[in-house]
This record gives sequence, C-alpha cells and structure tokens, in this order.
Amino acid sequence: MYTGGCDGGFGCFAVAFGHALKGGDSGERAEQGSDTLRRETTRVRIRKMGFVRALFLLAMVCAAAHAKDYAKEEGAKAEGPAAAPRGGSTHDVVKLGGKGDGKTDSTKAVNEAWTAACAATGKQTIVIPKGDFLTGPLNFTGPCKGDIVIQLDGNLLGSTDLALFKSNWIEIMRLESLEISGKGKLDGQGAAVWSKNSCAKKYDCKILPNTLVLDFVNNGLISGISLVNPKFFHMNVFKSKNITIKDVTITAPGDSPNTDGIHMGDSSKISIIDTVIGTGDDCISIGPGTEGVNISGVTCGPGHGISVGSLGRYKDEKDVTDVTVKNCVLKKSTNGVRIKSYEDAASVLTASKFTYENIKMEDVANPIIIDMKYCPNKICTANGNSKVTIKDITFKNITGTSSTPEAVSLLCSDKLPCTGVTLNDIKVEYSGTNNKTMAVCKNAKGTATGCLKELSCF
Repeated sequence: MYTGGCDGGFGCFAVAFGHALKGGDSGERAEQGSDTLRRETTRVRIRKMGFVRALFLLAMVCAAAHAKDYAKEEGAKAEGPAAAPRGGSTHDVVKLGGKGDGKTDSTKAVNEAWTAACAATGKQTIVIPKGDFLTGPLNFTGPCKGDIVIQLDGNLLGSTDLALFKSNWIEIMRLESLEISGKGKLDGQGAAVWSKNSCAKKYDCKILPNTLVLDFVNNGLISGISLVNPKFFHMNVFKSKNITIKDVTITAPGDSPNTDGIHMGDSSKISIIDTVIGTGDDCISIGPGTEGVNISGVTCGPGHGISVGSLGRYKDEKDVTDVTVKNCVLKKSTNGVRIKSYEDAASVLTASKFTYENIKMEDVANPIIIDMKYCPNKICTANGNSKVTIKDITFKNITGTSSTPEAVSLLCSDKLPCTGVTLNDIKVEYSGTNNKTMAVCKNAKGTATGCLKELSCF
C-alpha cells in the first residue's frame, strides 16, 4: 500500500485511486491463465474494487476536511489578524470623592481619575459632571495605555492659593491621543492674583500658573469648552503635533495682564477653528519653532490681536513657517494681524510663508502690522541689530475700519528689510474724523494691487 505523504483533498484521492488502479492492471494480466486462475483473479478483482471504493470514501473525507480547513484559512486572511480585545471605561470624579460645591478640594479625586484612566487600555473617559469642582495643580502625565477623553460637563475652578503651584494649573504631558470636550468651563479665578503679576516691569518676572498646558501631546482635540479668567495664559501648546481647537470660548477682561488666549511654540499642525476669544493680551500668539498653523473662523476682541511672536527674545529660537489665517473677525483689538520681533533679538531665525486672507476689522488699532522694533515697556535695547528675517508674507482681502490712522504699518529693520510682502485688496479705513487713513512702510519690499491708494506701500 502507498505510504507517501499527501496534503489532503483531491490530491489524496488521486494518489490513492492511482495506486489502486495499478493493482487492477496486475489482475487483468492474471486473466490470461486457466479458469481457476480466472475465478481466483475475479475474486481478487472484487476484493480490489472493494478496496478502491474504501479508498475513494477515505479520499472524500480527506478532501472535505481539507476544504473546511482551507475555508477557515481564507476567512482569516480576509478578516485580517484578530484584534486584541480593548477595554473602555468611565471614571466619574464624584464617585471618587469629588464634590461640586465650589469649596471642597477635589484635587485628589480628579488625579485618581487620571491615574486609573491612564493605566487602562481602550477608550478611557474622565467625567467632570455638572457642578463646580475646586482643585489645586493637576499634573496629567503619560504615556497612557489607551485613548484619553476628558468630558467636561461641569466646571473646574483653579485654587487662588499660589503656594500650591510649582508651575501650571492643568498640565497634560506625553500623550498620543487626547480629547477634551463638553460645555463646561476651566475657571482659573485669576482676578484674585493678577495684582501679583510683575511682568510688565521686569524681564525675569515670576510666571503665574497657566490654565491648560499641552506638552508633548500628539493627536489632540479640544472642543466645546470654555476657559475664563486665567492667572496667566488660558492655553499653552508646546512641542505638540496635530492639535485641533474647535468651538472653544475664551474670556478675560481686556485689561487683565498676560492672559493670552492660545499660545503655541515648537509645535506643528495646529488648527484653531470657529473659536471666540476676548482677553487682555494676544488672542492667539504663535511662538518660535512653530509650523503648519491653520486659523479659521476666529473672532478676536478685546485683545492684542492674532500675533506671530514675539520673536528673538531668547537664544536658540527656531523658525516660524507656513501660517494661514482666514475668515476671521477682529473687534476693537489693539492690533489686528501682527508679526513682532525684538530689535535686540538674541536669535537668528526666519519667519516666512504667512497668508492672511478674508479678514474683517471692526474699529481695530493697527489692523496690519509688522513690527521689527518690538520693545514692550522699554525693557529691551533699541540698537537696530535685528537678527530676525521676515519674508514671503501675503495680506489679501482685508477690509473694515481702523481706530488708528495707520491702517497698515510695515516697520522693518534697515539691516534686514522685510521682503516678498504682498498687499492685495486691502481696504481698511480710519474710522475717526481728525485724520486720514494712511500706511507707514519702512524697509519693506513687495507689491500692492487693488488696495486703497493710501495703503499702497509699493
């Protein structure tokens, strides 16, 4: 009998049937003998045919089994590798001991919610339910095993006891997936400590706690929430990538110190969409080392405008490039769209490839301004030795009114003039009656088309 290997299916049947037929050929040759031999041969043939039928049935069973295994294999290929089971759970700060009475310290409950969520796989949701939850510093540090969602339905209140804070109020670090959403608020309660801010008077001032800081966070979404009255910045994004801030409301008084709405630095692919910002400093400030910024549908005011910079204050700052600001409205802000760099810049860097398009100004001071002689509160040296290059800047379809006669101010360095500046369809008019609309352009090179004649610098 054949004892060679076969993989099953039709191959097994063919091998077995072929060897049985070889045995049948020998039986045919035996029929050439005597009748006795024929009868014996007939019996042998009968036995062999029975054997063939048995082999046939065996082959059919083998083929069926092989077909079943083959189907399983093909099904597995089609479906791909089986996904590891993923968890997913909710961490409610009230169930962990938090109290939404606005007085009880809920720091421990919120931090415990973070610790549990960060240690678990799958989608982990930290729930801040309706209520006012008072906390001290919240340090949310990854990396985490799953995707983190902070559902802000209630309000977090930052303690006014500055002794509790080593740096920021809510600091989120080293995450690969983060979502903060809801209709709740992050209230820094900054009014109680703004008097302790001395940054207007000295370079090396003590920085008060920022409300929300993202450090080394990739793939983040912040949507729907409100940030109010921070001690310092409302939001600071550092060394992060692929961050979207959408439908957010940011509010502080126009005279509150250093309450920037959203500041970013050393980050890339940052989008700020359909967001309303009113504050005491820059609505949005784009710091050194940032690239790939998209700002769209933002309303700014009060505040100091949408700014790039300040640039050059510190050593080893990196370039800023690829910034787009479109379809925005600025209302009664002290600047419109602004690029600012220190005259005594400590770094050699370049700011380039900026586009400002479809911007409406409503009684805005300095609607369009490049200021390479930026020197707040006279705390820098006016020596004219700027090391910042500004080039390839486009202003297009900017309309409305200016609260200052200077609707366009291009104040560039005599040693490093601004180059590649495009003014296209700039139609901003001075709203006052004691002067006329004008442009002030120094050391700037570029083109102007379709602008009010008073604003055609080139």
